Amino acid sequence: MSSRHHIDDFMRDRIIGKIEEGRKITDVAREFDIAHSVVSRQWKSLKTTGMCSRRHGGGRVRSTTPAEDRYIVLSAKGTGAPQLSRWQISFLLPQESRSPEKLLPDI
Repeated sequence: MSSRHHIDDFMRDRIIGKIEEGRKITDVAREFDIAHSVVSRQWKSLKTTGMCSRRHGGGRVRSTTPAEDRYIVLSAKGTGAPQLSRWQISFLLPQESRSPEKLLPDI
């Protein structure tokens, strides 16, 4: 068996074409050097949905919203995003970290 890689659309069409010609799934899998389960899944997908494309999805769910993304970009540019004052920062910090020594930079 070959290493893991995605099957491109051209190869997928060739695989489906061979099966439609009447070839066995195991023979097609052996010819393309891929697991028969991959070929079988492609054929089953074509029969049930009428399409034979890659599965998308998976992956991690977004942790920021599009609005937060825009704010991050604006704040990185340094324009458009309001700057916080020391008072606002101290107000947003937890109570135990509001001491003036922790808020002011060392000079």
